[in-house]
Amino acid sequence: MTRDFTATTFVVQQGATLLLLHRKLGTWFPPGGHIEPGELPHEAALREVREETGLEVALLDAGSRLGTVLVLPQPHCILLETITPGHQHIDLIYFARVTGGVLRVAEREARAVRWYSPDDLADQAIAEDVRVLGRRAIASLAE
Repeated sequence: MTRDFTATTFVVQQGATLLLLHRKLGTWFPPGGHIEPGELPHEAALREVREETGLEVALLDAGSRLGTVLVLPQPHCILLETITPGHQHIDLIYFARVTGGVLRVAEREARAVRWYSPDDLADQAIAEDVRVLGRRAIASLAE
């Protein structure tokens, strides 16, 4: 069994979350990807959003300090995803809001992008974890 660490971010704006139509899989997912060697998980989350969507975002949890020690931004949850037989991703899931940039499709990664409202996330063609976490992200950022 091989496992890679990944970071995924549910980006929320105006009561909707951004999903990308994955080029290879033909399924809707939030922006995300592998954590590079030497990269902190939250840095990967921010980088993947910027690379895949052109947007700048702020994570819901910005992290903090305990004296001289940095408390990294906490993911909402961590998923174990089976990608292929014998290969899994340990996926750190973050929630974020848009702070800048211009939305664009990174054609290497996705065929389309779309903002999904909580009602839109009822679409059974979207994976259950994406539907549930997308709604949680929208609710968390509405508070």
